[in-house]
Amino acid sequence: MASRVRVIRGYQDLECWQKAMDLVVDTYQVTKTFPSDERYGLVAQLRRAAVSVPSNIAEGRGRFGLGGFLYHLSVATGSLVEVETQFLISQRLNYLNQSEARVVLGKTAEVRRLLAGMVRALRKKRAGAVTR
Repeated sequence: MASRVRVIRGYQDLECWQKAMDLVVDTYQVTKTFPSDERYGLVAQLRRAAVSVPSNIAEGRGRFGLGGFLYHLSVATGSLVEVETQFLISQRLNYLNQSEARVVLGKTAEVRRLLAGMVRALRKKRAGAVTR
């Protein structure tokens, strides 16, 4: 049985970037229901952090060399845990119900797994290049 190899031509082909883009859309949709007095607080912060995740994945992929890519994946991961924390805060403030929280936190966990896998693969690749 032949294995199916996925060709990555650019950042838009990365599953991690695609899932992070979905998280941005979900973040915008969910925060529409937040109280209007949070527009310049938690809503703006959540949206900014969510947008940072796929943006940093794309910027890192556009850099030359693995070091730059790994750095931007680290920044993306930092933004992702910021999003996760802000959704947890939103849940505690009752801006999100249990069902909404489960969905968005599940998506942050999925993106985090994909980011961690990409980082592991790139570190392994970099280590292999150093030993050659």
